[in-house]
Amino acid sequence: MCGMPQPPPVRSTTTRPSRPDASMSLLTNVMDHSLDDGYAEAAARKAGGPGGMPRTVRAKLGLAAGLVLAALVVTVGAAQARIAAPTVAKERQELIDRIQRETAAADKLEATVDKLRDDVSARQRAALKSDGGDDDLVGILSGAVAVHGPGVKLVVNDAKEATTGGGGNPRETSGFSDTGRVRDRDMQRVVNGLWESGAEAIAINGQRLTALSAIRAAGDAILVDNRPLVPPYTVLAVGDGQRLSTRFQNSADGLYLHALQQNYGIRTGISTEADVRLPAAPSVIVRTAQQSTGKGTS
Repeated sequence: MCGMPQPPPVRSTTTRPSRPDASMSLLTNVMDHSLDDGYAEAAARKAGGPGGMPRTVRAKLGLAAGLVLAALVVTVGAAQARIAAPTVAKERQELIDRIQRETAAADKLEATVDKLRDDVSARQRAALKSDGGDDDLVGILSGAVAVHGPGVKLVVNDAKEATTGGGGNPRETSGFSDTGRVRDRDMQRVVNGLWESGAEAIAINGQRLTALSAIRAAGDAILVDNRPLVPPYTVLAVGDGQRLSTRFQNSADGLYLHALQQNYGIRTGISTEADVRLPAAPSVIVRTAQQSTGKGTS
């Protein structure tokens, strides 16, 4: 038997069919599983699928309780807003009515003041006529009536770059510490200089000056008859324009103003005007002086 030849092994001739894309197995796997399982589950939960709903009874009850609480809060807020709306509207209307009443009362008082002022002026004129006085001249000199005529316009303003002066500076001893600021005493000297130079009527920033007017300082502000003024300070004076301008600039007060301009940068400018208009003083009240009944002294 050992010498007998062995027949060759029989091989099956049948083969399993292969896929056409068997050579691209990696690419096929990527195409078939393009989305990871975790991403697919999250997408299904976001879309409201079965995976996004609470699964346990306890979770479902918690979700229902949260929805009921949110609805209750919204309902209560809407009810409170509806209840409070009429109250707010009523308070607003009451405030509007109060403002209108107070405004009407203020207008009525202002009309009463104007009426009383006219009555006082009429009585003053009547008293002057009975005594043989010239009421027009007295009104002009006292500042009780508006005037116009030739004169000068003097503008005084703070320095462009005001600086704080050093110790011992005379302009720092009282009031302002800024040497480039116009002071109340500066305006006093300007006004006095214009009176001495022949001015017949003067106003500062529209505020008419009288024999009872006062120029003072309150903090950093300049007051004229207790009314604050802001720079630039425009001084209008009625008089012989050219003569008034020349006399003022050559006077001691005019030279003082020029020194302020040279030493502290205070800006000034004066010009003659063909016609300047000054308003009447707001009130001319005499508390102490009385008309003399005598005809003179012997």
